[in-house]
Amino acid sequence: MEIPLDLAWTEATMLAGVRIVAFLIIAPPFSSSAIPVRVKAMLGMGLALAVSPRAASGYVTLDTAPFFGALLSEIIIGALLGFLVFIVFAAIQSAGGLIDMFGGFQLAQAFDPQMMINGAQFTRLFQMTALALLFASDGYQLIIGGLSRSFSALPIGVGIDLAEPAQAITAAVGQMFLAAVQIAGPLIVVLFLADVGLGLLTRVAPALNAFSLGFPLKILLTVLLAAVAFVVLPQIVASLTDDAVDAMLGVY
Repeated sequence: MEIPLDLAWTEATMLAGVRIVAFLIIAPPFSSSAIPVRVKAMLGMGLALAVSPRAASGYVTLDTAPFFGALLSEIIIGALLGFLVFIVFAAIQSAGGLIDMFGGFQLAQAFDPQMMINGAQFTRLFQMTALALLFASDGYQLIIGGLSRSFSALPIGVGIDLAEPAQAITAAVGQMFLAAVQIAGPLIVVLFLADVGLGLLTRVAPALNAFSLGFPLKILLTVLLAAVAFVVLPQIVASLTDDAVDAMLGVY
């Protein structure tokens, strides 16, 4: 019995799997250490089989040297797309870091080996909540959909012009800082006004030593007002998911 084997389809599927695995290792929510590497590899190969008709369309079997060149190119493309998604969602982690810094929680900074982030309470809380919302709201499906469309815009073995990803990364970094300030901005303004009020109170009545109440007051304000940012976090995650998909499409 002979089993026919389409070599072009096999090569295209393998290269597609390499791009997808490189993407899953870097892009949230799949980059979390809570997901084992074996599961990421299995998920990558499963998605590669799903997109194989699109990936293998027009693909021609390559020799050994061009094949390894295409393999390296797919790793770079997958890593670049994953890095774009990572930068967009880093806005939530950065917003939590700003809240920790201005609220006085930065002294409790620690490294979370599961989430692979270094930050205090609100940094880790915002990051874990964002990842949970990505799975709960099916936002991860939009990200995977953007990745699958990359095989039509960037066919297997064609390569990529690094000028477009560089511009997309630059725009994504600026957008990340802007989003972080927009998320944590209202709370930062309130904490700044609290510092100003304590300073004026100390000038008016130095005997009160108002700055001794600074840390407890700022911590209380942070805990109370961070709940407002936490409530609107689902809408923020939904907006950032759309931005991540647009950033991926901008590379094409």
